[in-house]
Amino acid sequence: MSDAEIRWIGGPVLRARAKGSFRVGEAVEVGVRRLPGEVIRLKGEEFVAQVYEDTTGLRPGDPVRGTGGPLSIPLGPGLLGRIFDGLLRPLREADGGRDLERRITFRPLVKPGDVLTAGSAFGEMPGETIPQRCLLPPDLAGKVESVVDAGAHDSDAILCTIRSASDERREIGFFHRWPIREVRPARERLPSDEPMITGQRILDTLFPIARGGRAALPGGFGTGKTVLQETLAKWSDADVIIYVGCGERGNEMAEVLKEFPDLADPRTGRGLMERTVIIANTSNMPVAAREASIYTAVTVGEYFRDQGLHVALMADSTSRWAEALREVSGRVGELPGEAAYPAYLGSRLAEFYERAARVKTLSGGVGSLTIIGAVSPPAGDFSEPVTSHTKRCVRSFWGLDRERAQARFYPAIHPLQSYSEGAARFAAWWAARGNPDWVTHRDRILSLLESQADLERMARIVGKDALPPAQQFTLLCADLVNEALLRQSAFSPIDRYCSPERQIAMLKLVLHFIELAGAALDGGVSPQSIAELGVMRRLQRMGEEIGEDNLDRFSMLRAELESELAQLSKGTSDAP
Repeated sequence: MSDAEIRWIGGPVLRARAKGSFRVGEAVEVGVRRLPGEVIRLKGEEFVAQVYEDTTGLRPGDPVRGTGGPLSIPLGPGLLGRIFDGLLRPLREADGGRDLERRITFRPLVKPGDVLTAGSAFGEMPGETIPQRCLLPPDLAGKVESVVDAGAHDSDAILCTIRSASDERREIGFFHRWPIREVRPARERLPSDEPMITGQRILDTLFPIARGGRAALPGGFGTGKTVLQETLAKWSDADVIIYVGCGERGNEMAEVLKEFPDLADPRTGRGLMERTVIIANTSNMPVAAREASIYTAVTVGEYFRDQGLHVALMADSTSRWAEALREVSGRVGELPGEAAYPAYLGSRLAEFYERAARVKTLSGGVGSLTIIGAVSPPAGDFSEPVTSHTKRCVRSFWGLDRERAQARFYPAIHPLQSYSEGAARFAAWWAARGNPDWVTHRDRILSLLESQADLERMARIVGKDALPPAQQFTLLCADLVNEALLRQSAFSPIDRYCSPERQIAMLKLVLHFIELAGAALDGGVSPQSIAELGVMRRLQRMGEEIGEDNLDRFSMLRAELESELAQLSKGTSDAP
C-alpha cells in the first residue's frame, strides 16, 4: 500500500502527488475520515481519483492512502431483503437497523482432501430466504484442508481452509470480495432460447426479452418508466430481483423504499423484499457513487447468477448514470463528445449490458442475469446519445410514448417504436405451451398495427367514414387489439398479471374474431354492424373479467362470438 498527498480537489475529483506506486482502478482512502475513492487516471508522479463521499472539508495536503486492491464489495448471505447505497453499504434506517452480526446455518458439501475448482460450492445455507450455497471465489482453487461441521456459525467465522496449487493456505468464510468493474467468470455462455415472462402482454407477446437478455426502457417524464419497472420487479419470472435507483429523484426513490417492503410476492404470498435487493442512490448523493452503483448492482446480480438462480436487474435510470460520467469527465478536463458526454459513453454502456447472460456456472449449475435499463431522454428524444448508444447494446427496445401515457394507456409502450431482435427463437418455447403458430400470430398483430398507423393519417384528412369498408374494418380490428390485448390494468387484481396460457388464449380469440369478422365483411356485413355486436364489449374487457383460474370462459366467449357473427351474416344474407 502506498501513500499520496492531495494537490488539488474540485467536487468529487482530486489530483494527488504519489509517494509510492498506484494503479488505475485501485481503491483509495481519502483524508483523515478515510473516505472511499478510486484512481481513474495516472500521469507521472500524480494521479486523479474520484471520491464516493461528500468532499466538503478536504483540502490540499490531506493524505490519500492506497489499499493495494481494486474497488470491491463483499458478497455472501444477508443481501436479500435489504437496502444498500451505491457501494453496498447498508442504509441502516431504511434497513430497519439490521446488520450481518448474526449466526448463519451452514451445511458442508465437501470433506478434507477434496479438490475444488475455482468458484465451486463447498457448503450451503438452508436457513436463508432463498437457499444459497457458499462459493469459492472465482480466482481460487485447491485442496480442502479442513471444513467446519454443520450447524449455526457466526457471520465472520472461518468455514473452510484451502491449499492452493501454489501451496498458499487460504481461509474461506461466508463472504468473499469481488471487484465491481470485473466480470465474474462463468464456465460457458449458453444461448438465450427462452423468454423471461414479465406478465405484461405487450412485452411477452410482441416484444419478449430473453432470459439472460438485455432490454432498454426509454421514455420522457411522466410516461411510466418507474411504475413499469416496479411492475416488472413484482411479476417477472425471476428468482431474485435487484432494483438500483441510479440518480433518481429523492421522492421517487422514497416511494420505492416505502412500497417494496409492503408488497406481497405473488409467487409465494410472502414479502417481495425477501427475494429483492435495493440499491438506492438518489440525485443528491455523491455523483461518483452514482457512477459506481450500476457496477455494484450488476456484480451482486452475477453473484446470485453464480448460485444457479435467475436474476432480473432493473436500473433506473442509466441516463442519470451517464450524467455522472459527464460530470466527472468534465472535472477531469476530458474532451467532450456529443451533448458533452464523454467519448467513451458507448463503450461504458456496452460493458454494463454485456454482463447480462445465461450461463453454466463455475459450480456446475445454470443461472442467468437479465438487465432492464430505463433511459430518460430529454423531451422524449430517442435520438439523443444515451438512447442511441443503448440501442446498440440491447436486443429488446420498449419505447414509451407520451401520447399513450396521457391517454391513460398502460403500459404506454409504442408498438411501432419498439422491437425485439431474434424473437422467432422463442417459437419452440411458445409451441410447447400450446401455440405453435406464435410467430405467425405475432407478425399478424404487428402488421395490423402498422396498417392502423397509415390509415389513421389518411382518416385525419378525409374522415373515417369516407374510408372504404375494408379499411374501416382494419381500424376496428386494430382498436380491438389495443384494447383487448395491449392495454393492461395495473390496478386490476385480475389483469395486473397475465400468464403465458392466458396470453395465448386471448391472442387466439382476437385473431379468431378478425378471421370470422373478415369473412362476414366479405359476405356483405358492414363494419358498423360488426362494431355494434354485443360480444365486442366482452372481448375488450376479457382481460379484466376472465382470470387465471377461469380459462375455460375463453371457450365460452369464443362460442358466443361465433354465434353472434353467424347470426349477423345470416341476417345480411336473408335481407332483400
